[in-house]
Amino acid sequence: MFELLFKYPASLFQKGHFVFLTPWPLWLLAAAIAAAAGLLFWHVRRNHGMLSGARPIAIWLLETAMVALILFLLWHPALSVATLRPQQNVVAVLVDNSHSMSIPDSSGTREAAAKATLESGLLRSLSNRFQVRLYGFGKEPTRISGTERLTAGEPATRIGDTLERVLAESSSVPLGAVVLLSDGADNAGGIDLQTISAIRRQRIPIHTIGFGRERPDKDVEIEDALVPARALPQSKLTAVVSIRSYGFSGDRAKLSVRDAGKALASEEIKLKPDGVIQSESLVFDCGAAGPKTLEIAVDPLSGEESALNNKVTRLVNVENRKPRILYVEGEPRWDFKFIRRALDDYPNIEIASMLRTTQNKIYRQGTKDEKELAEGFPAKAEELFAYQGLVIGSVEANYFTQTQQALIHDFVDRRGGGLLFLGGRAALSDGGYQTSPLAELVPVALPQSKATFHRDFTGQELTPAGAESIICRLDDDPARNAERWKKMPQLANYQEVGEPKPGATVLLNVLPSGRRPSPLLVTENYGRGRTGVFATGGSWRWKMWTDHADKTQPAFWQQIFRYLVTDTPGQVTGTTPKPVLSDETRVPVRVEVRDKEFKPVNNAKVQARFMGPEGVSATVELPPQPLEEGVYSGEWNAEKPGSYVVEILAGREQEAIGNDVLTFRREDGVAENFHTSQNRELLEKLAQQTGGRYYKPSETSKLASEISYSEAGITTRETRDLWDLPLVFLLALGIRASEWLLRRKWGVV
Repeated sequence: MFELLFKYPASLFQKGHFVFLTPWPLWLLAAAIAAAAGLLFWHVRRNHGMLSGARPIAIWLLETAMVALILFLLWHPALSVATLRPQQNVVAVLVDNSHSMSIPDSSGTREAAAKATLESGLLRSLSNRFQVRLYGFGKEPTRISGTERLTAGEPATRIGDTLERVLAESSSVPLGAVVLLSDGADNAGGIDLQTISAIRRQRIPIHTIGFGRERPDKDVEIEDALVPARALPQSKLTAVVSIRSYGFSGDRAKLSVRDAGKALASEEIKLKPDGVIQSESLVFDCGAAGPKTLEIAVDPLSGEESALNNKVTRLVNVENRKPRILYVEGEPRWDFKFIRRALDDYPNIEIASMLRTTQNKIYRQGTKDEKELAEGFPAKAEELFAYQGLVIGSVEANYFTQTQQALIHDFVDRRGGGLLFLGGRAALSDGGYQTSPLAELVPVALPQSKATFHRDFTGQELTPAGAESIICRLDDDPARNAERWKKMPQLANYQEVGEPKPGATVLLNVLPSGRRPSPLLVTENYGRGRTGVFATGGSWRWKMWTDHADKTQPAFWQQIFRYLVTDTPGQVTGTTPKPVLSDETRVPVRVEVRDKEFKPVNNAKVQARFMGPEGVSATVELPPQPLEEGVYSGEWNAEKPGSYVVEILAGREQEAIGNDVLTFRREDGVAENFHTSQNRELLEKLAQQTGGRYYKPSETSKLASEISYSEAGITTRETRDLWDLPLVFLLALGIRASEWLLRRKWGVV
């Protein structure tokens, strides 16, 4: 339709520049139109006196438009466009040869459709005008002599890397354009701006031809799965799984987490409408220490087009370490005993406690030696920062000096530790915390009044956020967990804590008789660490009022302790953005190095030692990042698939600062199983941003002629007349017909 009205394809108008071929100046055209408009206005007023109102103006406008159109055409409008010289330019034809092209559509595989498009005349028509270089590509391009070399066997698609290689290889030849045949399933996350900018600088248009359905008929795919990278032994973890399905709306499917074939958790889920991403959570026990390779999967459903995208692999490093928690208690009470005993059957966390027995005496337990806590609460950063967690019981805020209160703040904010405040008769508002610097760390806005501690029995209830939290997960099944909380014994006391701060999360409420519910357990992230308040000193009744074999109270406290310390960083902390590399080899590593006071260290020597399958090993020096204090980063290529361990060592001169361990896994032939629908958006944007055009396979008959309009390669400048466009004739006809119809209607024909 466009060419029917405009004579030329749309690409010519996009590439061309509008010009007038007459030597007459433009001001003369404007003057002629203005003069004609004046004469016509005089003529209409003199000869159409029987018309009134706006009718003469309408006639004048139509006559002026007709004269202006004729004058415009006399100036000979045209398009000036650069065209590629025949047989003097190279056109690179890139054909996606990856595994996703073997996916069958309604009329065969995508690879077969691409071959048919090339062999049905596209290659011949291109060869008649240009020198054609044919490539098959997956991770990188390979020159091929014919389509018989295309097998759809490459394990990955790297469109950006392929374009870079082809442009570099063709830098010495007049490359006029690139034709890309693909389903757009790029495994590198898209094409970076640097590659696009390089293409645009060279003015090389990328014309894309898309293959494959833009959405599957019947398929279930795991879009992503989020699992903590680190954990302590026997921790409960949550896998948050994102799922998209087509053709199974309302059907039931089984979602599971497995470790070495052993099912850790499973749940039946109901699939949402087509194309809607749904999020599901599975709670599981990570087990003993050691790296875990987890398989998260949806069992295949009958009629699915592909079951290869129903599962993903994730890594969890269950660390064999023993974090230490400092518990400060201001008076002997039952909860002190039962909180300490909660770790009797969990040796992976150590607790050192100091109990104030009289005003000037403390009773120490769990200390490593006689010097630990001998002088009371630590007064130096390196002493307090040796712990990963801190619990403050029923002790007044002014028990801590100003220096110690500042250290507690830095313990959370700078060191990244976990801090828990407990309820008690000398705690929170009754202990003066609302007017102390420590109030900033409490995740609630404490009441300004005292007498907030009540020795009354009260029940508790699970909030919606608590139902999702690992801290409050007493049973892996959500329904059974909710029932267990409803049957829990009452607490012996509770404390009013005020409203939660913005960003805080209420996990449990107390239900005092005759009063409205009040927050009981509240958590919040603060700085590099996390804080919480458990507004009671009476959770010991959960143990005393249940069977002696019941593990509810110890399990609850163990989960609180793990919340406090699991994410507390060491002096050396390494991270990598992708613990599982699907058809990628580049492993970026980022390391933060801090001294004993957890201040950034900028002069450290940092090494990453990689150990992988088949005895692979390498050591990489990580240089400091100039814009981030205490941060070192680098990159390594993991050539072989399998699981890897990275030991990170940091030191300076003769001093060892610390170490950390990372794990990651490299997998080949996996990424092509996901996001298998045609990524038309990527192909269209690539063409649009480089001056090319997106084509459907049925539209490629026009490609050979339209590809000639390019400013790359060896070109010649051509002009194309615009005066004889069909649209111009229709416009003139429309103007005259409109005037005649109006004249006839108003009786002035």
